[in-house]
Amino acid sequence: MKVVVLNGNPDDKNAGFDEYLSDLKSRLEELGHAVDLLRLRELDYRFCVGCFGCWVKTPGMCVSKDASHDVDRRAINSDLVLFASPLLMGFPSAVLKKAQDKFLGLLHPFIELVEGECHHIKRYQRYPYLGVLVEREDDTDEEDLDIIKTIYERTSLNFKSELRLFETTKRPAAEVADAIDRI
Repeated sequence: MKVVVLNGNPDDKNAGFDEYLSDLKSRLEELGHAVDLLRLRELDYRFCVGCFGCWVKTPGMCVSKDASHDVDRRAINSDLVLFASPLLMGFPSAVLKKAQDKFLGLLHPFIELVEGECHHIKRYQRYPYLGVLVEREDDTDEEDLDIIKTIYERTSLNFKSELRLFETTKRPAAEVADAIDRI
């Protein structure tokens, strides 16, 4: 399986999170998976400005010539995209959200009705599964995690996919790798 891990850790001083993801990558590779571990904070990413150029001017790609072109291509050609981030004020980082917003061009601007809700139409035949891995803050509780999981379930629905994994870094990397291996 091809796995793209989007490391949304904005702080290079949080070495523990980066080390956890490196360990996870190694364990997944030992299980035979191809893994791209992308440190988003090191990439030239511009914010989505809502210009809709990815739909009308440069279909499928952001009009800004930034890292999103490569990351989006890797993501759409993977089997699993793992959104990974420490929680900051109760949510995944803005670095991760910036990359997630750039996935908009991977859908068509046209809308269809799905189970009574409006959703964008697929641009591609197949979309990867999604996973989420977060590092809790000291005061993170189960309700906080449920809110984040619900947000990503909605994201996967809009992305024509399925949320297949939701974990925290409290679970050992070996166990998370085994869970991914079973997807």
